[in-house]
Amino acid sequence: MRRPLFLGFAAAIGLALGLLGGCAAGGAQPVERVVPGDATSVRLSFAPVVRKVAPAVVSITSRKVTIERGPSFGDPFFDFFFRDFGGLGRQRPRVETSLGSGVILRPDGLVVTNHHVVEGAEEIEVVLADRRTFAARILGTDRSSDLAFLRLDVRGERLPTLALGDSDAIEVGDLVLAIGNPFGIGQTVTSGIVSAKGRTHPSLEKDVSFIQTDAAINPGNSGGALVTLDGKLVGINTAIFTRSGGSIGIGFAVPANLVAARLAALEGGRGEIARPWLGAELQPVDGELAKGLGLDRPRGVVVRRVIGESPAARGGLQPGDVILSVDGVPVDDPPSLAYRLSLKPMGDRARLQVWRRGQERILAVPVEAADRRPRNVTTLEGRHPLDGLVVGELTPGLAEELELGHLDRGVVVLGAEAGRFAGRLGLRRGDVIESVNGRRVGSVGELREVVRRGAQGRWQIGVRRGDQQLLLSVG
Repeated sequence: MRRPLFLGFAAAIGLALGLLGGCAAGGAQPVERVVPGDATSVRLSFAPVVRKVAPAVVSITSRKVTIERGPSFGDPFFDFFFRDFGGLGRQRPRVETSLGSGVILRPDGLVVTNHHVVEGAEEIEVVLADRRTFAARILGTDRSSDLAFLRLDVRGERLPTLALGDSDAIEVGDLVLAIGNPFGIGQTVTSGIVSAKGRTHPSLEKDVSFIQTDAAINPGNSGGALVTLDGKLVGINTAIFTRSGGSIGIGFAVPANLVAARLAALEGGRGEIARPWLGAELQPVDGELAKGLGLDRPRGVVVRRVIGESPAARGGLQPGDVILSVDGVPVDDPPSLAYRLSLKPMGDRARLQVWRRGQERILAVPVEAADRRPRNVTTLEGRHPLDGLVVGELTPGLAEELELGHLDRGVVVLGAEAGRFAGRLGLRRGDVIESVNGRRVGSVGELREVVRRGAQGRWQIGVRRGDQQLLLSVG
């Protein structure tokens, strides 16, 4: 067992001595580095790929002003009590700086990065690998896919770019490079393989099937490039699983095909990124459910509910249907289904393979965006606790934007006018008012009628906040 190892070591010594002899005789000779291609390569290196793609990977510094609270710790009672006592609850402005990475897609300064890198930024600075620095502004962002697109003020300069590759074409085991600015120390390259495709997780974005890689990705790499050995961008590095704060070999990248789809949606939507909305409540198929549905194994996504007048309803989907594939690509959970729909342009139709009562059929479902505008926006007025509250009726798109699950009806809080009573209640944008004084409310009209009637004594206001049910009691 040790003999081959000894021979390899001896051969290495011989080669080193030969190289030293050559250097002594005629000086060091440059050795051409090539991308790993076959076992007979004399010298293997990723340097040619790095030289090609690294100039298009940038460092991003974003700054925003946040409010630093005093020792009241955000407690409303202390905020109120200490407001006139020398600022124990005083709020102080503080500049927050965030570091990340990005990729130049076009020579006129179009850059893609992560939404969380520039979220809330008031000032963005982009530094190229050659140390040129440019100011940037946000063209559009999409929280659900954690993507953002920036425009650099290039002042007529032409910038290096990185071409988008086909992320569907990569396979598990392919070699990839991750390039970014980890920990703010400057551009760094790491290598690894594609560990998995189609990864989803509750803590990650909801409509992305991520590329998993073991190439080291650390804080600051967010928004950087995941590239193949032919120099194509196949992913935007986004997240890691970690216990230490650093890389443990489990990193995730947004596929390049989704980057292309979001960019097309941005450019076709006048500055807004429209995302397809199916209009159905879905769940993955487990072993027990597969038996009950007559499937040979757990696969696909079962439709639990179809919202009326939605694309799903108009496409013919019914509760109990199992969606097996989208345009011929299998889907096994709601995020992978949402991802496949996200790759389709608005106005197109998605070809769904559906299992219904023991038979397969094909449905053509329209690809459309959900309406994100609230209906019947109203500012409540009168001698009651909700005076000054701005409310509207939910639309499916608004419910999705506010992460309210599959609510398609209800009254949502949009804000409160300063100086009026409702501003003291602590209600937040996205809270859903479900009842007032024991009466259920499902529309703005019903809410206005309830508050018009008033109440004797205390008011009881039932509110849904995320997964919480709150009851406000106001005297």
